Amino acid sequence: MSVLLALHSSSPALGVGVLDLEQPGLPAAIESFDLGRGLANGLLDCIEQLLPAERWPQIARLAVATGPGGFTGTRLTVVLARTLAQQLSCPLDGVSSFALIAARARIAGPTWLLQPLPRRGVVAGLYGPSPAEPRWVLEQQTPRLFTSVDELPAGPRLEAEVRLIEDVQLLLARCAAQAAAGAPAPWQPVLPLYPTSPVDR
Repeated sequence: MSVLLALHSSSPALGVGVLDLEQPGLPAAIESFDLGRGLANGLLDCIEQLLPAERWPQIARLAVATGPGGFTGTRLTVVLARTLAQQLSCPLDGVSSFALIAARARIAGPTWLLQPLPRRGVVAGLYGPSPAEPRWVLEQQTPRLFTSVDELPAGPRLEAEVRLIEDVQLLLARCAAQAAAGAPAPWQPVLPLYPTSPVDR
């Protein structure tokens, strides 16, 4: 048997998704865990609720949301995904959480995704539809910190609201499509996206 595993912790909750490639008619198993600051202690236990550790060698491909998101949560899941991909010698798809939101919203043209940060400004990235993949988007400008919305160039804007279950479902679908296409996905380039510095407060 072979499975896909998706992890998303770019919001305060953890999303875990598992898709069994040997049973295409079976829906994906997806759960949301409201761990907050307990992510470091609960991450492995939450994954095991959907995919016991003895089945981890069956993982054929992984996908992880790379942020933007909280420094600790994003870092933990990306590091775990990289470690599993390295140890299991399997592909790892790293996908921006903003790209998931933009794809879910089915944006029609270049659109700024915005995430306000209290007293710090706004994190924004620019996304547009992918001509080659109608269900997907292209990241035209990587999310970064702006001191205010007024700094953004003109254009449509959309608040970057995570809908965890839907976004994990989309992350799994993206991973499955890449697996079906045999697309390479080395783990080394997959890194957390930090638009803000954890030491610059």
